[in-house]
Amino acid sequence: MDGLLILAIETATGCGSVSLTRGGRNDFRLLAECTSQPDMTHSRRLLGSIQWMMQSAGVHWNELDAIGISMGPGSFTGLRIGMAAAKSIAMAAGTPLVGIPTLDALVMCAAPENSLLCCLLDARKQEVYACFYRTDETGWPTRIDAPVTIRPSDLLLNINESVVLVGPGAHAYSDVFQNNEHVHIFSDFRGQPRAVNVGILAEEKHRQGKTLDPVSAAPMYVRASEAEVNLKKKMTEQIRQ
Repeated sequence: MDGLLILAIETATGCGSVSLTRGGRNDFRLLAECTSQPDMTHSRRLLGSIQWMMQSAGVHWNELDAIGISMGPGSFTGLRIGMAAAKSIAMAAGTPLVGIPTLDALVMCAAPENSLLCCLLDARKQEVYACFYRTDETGWPTRIDAPVTIRPSDLLLNINESVVLVGPGAHAYSDVFQNNEHVHIFSDFRGQPRAVNVGILAEEKHRQGKTLDPVSAAPMYVRASEAEVNLKKKMTEQIRQ
């Protein structure tokens, strides 16, 4: 059967998802998908969701060609849980692990032809994780810079042409964005991170031989965690003393 079989995991936000896909952008098939946003952490439902989905689709672990994981940026806790699950499955099943930047997968929700797009996730502390993309002649979005953590008002200073904002971060700070003449906010219900898009990108990346070492693989946080910030502050204070 054509197309690689990919188990994909997306836990970068509170709304997590898992999927089974076969093929890439030109021969894609969705076999199964499970998405939920319950009042509990990803750790309490992720493996159960994966097992239920695998059984429902009639897929066995040894049939998987690769595990695709959303690497971040996003929720620190969610990314750690997703990565730990993906690494465990990859090592137990002897299956390659493929990492996909969260915003690269998110931009696939909206790719208007010849448009500038900016994918946004809420980074809390009045900031967003942001990354700009531009669609090529085929309508496929290409990243034009690296993801950053930035205040919404500062992000607007970098925008001088029409741009489509995609993702939960755009709606979290819509009061900042909505009055700017260059900004158009993509529909909330479609502009959400999905494991399906992680799976499509993971299939292509796996064919290119771009896999991760399941032992050393780590999330892409972009911003230091609160614990790291506090530790650095404590060490600085100790040095000054």
